[in-house]
Amino acid sequence: MKFNSISCSAAALLLLGTLSAARAQDTVSMKLDVVSWGEDITGLSLTAAGKASPITARAFTYSTPVRYNGPAVMEIHQEGGGAAADKAAGEKNAAAIPAELKALRAKDPTIVALAKLPVGSRRATVLIAPAQGGTYQTFVIDDDPSKLPFGKLRVHNYTPFKIAMKLNGKQGAPMKTRDSFVVEPKDGQVIYELAYEQNGAWTTQENNLIPVRPDEQVQLIILKSDAGFFLSGDGSRSGFLQSVSLRRPEKEPEPAEPAAAR
Repeated sequence: MKFNSISCSAAALLLLGTLSAARAQDTVSMKLDVVSWGEDITGLSLTAAGKASPITARAFTYSTPVRYNGPAVMEIHQEGGGAAADKAAGEKNAAAIPAELKALRAKDPTIVALAKLPVGSRRATVLIAPAQGGTYQTFVIDDDPSKLPFGKLRVHNYTPFKIAMKLNGKQGAPMKTRDSFVVEPKDGQVIYELAYEQNGAWTTQENNLIPVRPDEQVQLIILKSDAGFFLSGDGSRSGFLQSVSLRRPEKEPEPAEPAAAR
């Protein structure tokens, strides 16, 4: 299975360039949602493996949030690795292991990922995708209500292409990889048209609408993935790019038992 949504080398360099400084000085206290980019991932923990209740990262779905208190560069552990990561170990498009993660794994092989959390935020989503060597690549989204108010939609481009979105009849500026912006719904919904650029030409892929309730934070994620999550019953895919929405209600389940980092 390929997780080829963004340039793996660029993501690894970005992570490596920000981890060390933050690791030494910043701490955070927030609620987190850990969400799988592809298939469900079981047996995860935010402390040393075996010392906290395991977390299951569900495929593109919010479940019970977790409360985290600890370093802004969060360690994600997994006892014995996972089948999802094993599938990606030999994939040419799987993300490489950042040097800092590699050094930590030499001392504790249960550490399978690092995630740089936003300092000062009360809430975040951590997307986690299988990478090389039984590890995982992470993508962190700052969901503090000051960044994504309830009743609004945020669009993310996690594809390796430039995309363009027409939203409620208004054409937005082209979005580069990892760009995002917040949209104001009209009459409780956002009608969108999605196009992407490939080899210098623009192709319109789809027209659709997303309902947005006043008491929800809604994310629309545009990506490129071969994950089975996006296959229909007959094995076909809906388009060249994939899209998925995440919805977080204002009133949600209480977080799982606190996970304080080592």
